[in-house]
Amino acid sequence: IKLLVKIILENQTSISQWVPVCSRLIPVSSTQVQGGRALSGTSQKIKIAALRMYTSCVEKTDFEEFFLRCQMPDTFNSWFLITLLHVWMCLVRMKQEGRSGKYMCRIIVHFMWEDVQQRGRVMGVNPYILKKNMILMTNHFYAAILGYDEGILSDDHGLAAALWRTFFNGKCEDPRHLELLVEYVRKQMQYLDSMNGEDLLLTGEVSWRPLVEKNPQSILKPHSPTYNDEGL
Repeated sequence: IKLLVKIILENQTSISQWVPVCSRLIPVSSTQVQGGRALSGTSQKIKIAALRMYTSCVEKTDFEEFFLRCQMPDTFNSWFLITLLHVWMCLVRMKQEGRSGKYMCRIIVHFMWEDVQQRGRVMGVNPYILKKNMILMTNHFYAAILGYDEGILSDDHGLAAALWRTFFNGKCEDPRHLELLVEYVRKQMQYLDSMNGEDLLLTGEVSWRPLVEKNPQSILKPHSPTYNDEGL
């Protein structure tokens, strides 16, 4: 990651200069997902929902607010850390939906790596260096997932420690930043848990609470669709 970040910094490339690439993500092939077996209609729907959910992680997240509130530089590494955190929260939520949810998790992770690779190509990173650093980033990703999983099952001190190690890379000097992020993860997980699992598997639509709530009382359970006597 450090080598890739160094190249990006040398090129003076910031998040705000990137072109959107999620819409051009390479579709998941049947051989990549199910050993050559044709995808069923349900699997195809889950694949589309997974793309929407990953897209929600990168297009509905206010990266600028994270940069400002957490004093993070506007770099590829910061983008990856913020995206990783939101992808992880989606994975935690979808693992609760049984076999279909776990299948969706695999597809979300696939789209994440496709996105990372395409962003690297857009920025002109040498293919050999990009491939080499993808291995390092993959190791970092799975280590972060394990750390976050342990943190979310622990108390706030445990979650803060996981965020300090991974999100802040052990360099957070202001405890208020950690406190803010712990509160964000807790409220966001509660919000995701309140969403209907079948709707998530069908649509993949995820919304994110603001990093700083203007009105804390606004954190309510999403309303379920209501119907009249005629079913409309």
